[in-house]
Amino acid sequence: MTKTALIRTAAFIATACCIANAFAASEFFTPAADKDGIKAESKTRQGLPNVLIIGDSISIGYTKTVIEELQGVANVKRVKENCGDTPRGLEKIDQWLGNTKWDVIHFNWGLWDLCYRHPDSKVQGNRDKVNGTQAVPPEQYEKNLEALVQRLEKTGAALIWASTTVVPEKEAGRFVGDDAKYNAIAAKVMKQHNVAIDDLHALSVTLKDQLTAPGNVHFKKAGYVTLGKQVADSIRTAIQSQQKE
Repeated sequence: MTKTALIRTAAFIATACCIANAFAASEFFTPAADKDGIKAESKTRQGLPNVLIIGDSISIGYTKTVIEELQGVANVKRVKENCGDTPRGLEKIDQWLGNTKWDVIHFNWGLWDLCYRHPDSKVQGNRDKVNGTQAVPPEQYEKNLEALVQRLEKTGAALIWASTTVVPEKEAGRFVGDDAKYNAIAAKVMKQHNVAIDDLHALSVTLKDQLTAPGNVHFKKAGYVTLGKQVADSIRTAIQSQQKE
């Protein structure tokens, strides 16, 4: 291969990588106001339980509050990205778990799974519940959750499932009521595996005035603080149960 051809090939590969990285970065949207939560984590202290948070941008939004609430109680980390839907979870769960010995794992998937999208939609994220296709239908969602829970059980950590937060009226790609439907599926799986449930959905229904805009599934800071405090309480309870054993 000539030098010119090598240069062109390298340029093509670099361009392709940039395109792929750009797609990956935008594939699972996180509001700019919440992105700091991706980087947030406790300063590791020896002797404290290790806690991992897995979830979408809603979990990113409440991570800082969880860290603050559990300061001196646990080393709280979260996956360094928006965990998206269950197919992404199946693809990357081993990478996310890494080599750390986790004592508690607080996790959720759902909002991305139940969303309808269409490539021609101009709405952010190509959301379109009229002409679009649902990302992960209910039957597949159950199968994916089953596989993910089985993998998480292998860590030996205390597992806490966070029920999916509310889908408000006027959401462009999600039907009101699908949140309850998918939570029922998840509850069935969690019950079969004796996984604790942190009912963030019930709490989020009371926080509709804290949504960032009509039809938006994301919350204002005060809403995330309220969610984060409940998450912290559920983790604290799990840690206390472990210490009694």
